[in-house]
Amino acid sequence: IHTQVRKLSLGERMKCELVAALLHGPRVVFLDEPTIGLDVVSQKRIRDFLKQLHREDGCTIILTSHYMQDVQELCDRVVVIDQGALIFDGALDELSNRFSDFKRIRLTFREPLTASQVEGFGRVVQHEEGGTIIEVPRPETAAVASRILQELPVEDVAIEGVEFDEVIRALFSHEESKVS
Repeated sequence: IHTQVRKLSLGERMKCELVAALLHGPRVVFLDEPTIGLDVVSQKRIRDFLKQLHREDGCTIILTSHYMQDVQELCDRVVVIDQGALIFDGALDELSNRFSDFKRIRLTFREPLTASQVEGFGRVVQHEEGGTIIEVPRPETAAVASRILQELPVEDVAIEGVEFDEVIRALFSHEESKVS
């Protein structure tokens, strides 16, 4: 309270700005990079607080962020704007489905396999002693996973979507290729 604002760290200033924005109990809050400069524990606390604010008070939160973790945890609806042009407006899941054509199958085997033994099932993204990750076209995921389970000595399998950061990269590289 007795410290001048300019002497606060970036994280401390961000927390103070959030408190100031909420003092009058607004129905809509605009936040620009609300977790910038915060350590991971403080980032999580801020995200949890904002979720609680939305859930309990019905406050609408409009967030601008380059931190995909913030977007994933806080947003149901995503609007993506690139150089002033609206390139997506919809549900977070829809964004992932539209701009990611594949899923990843993470495998652990009971015995060592070579990358060539796995290549026939999809594009090998990672192959090391601890496991293998392959990418397969989204519509073929179930069939490929079934074949893998029948044909390879699988100890553990997990089917995963693509990381959200990768979806955003794909979205922007797709937009850039339209311009080029």
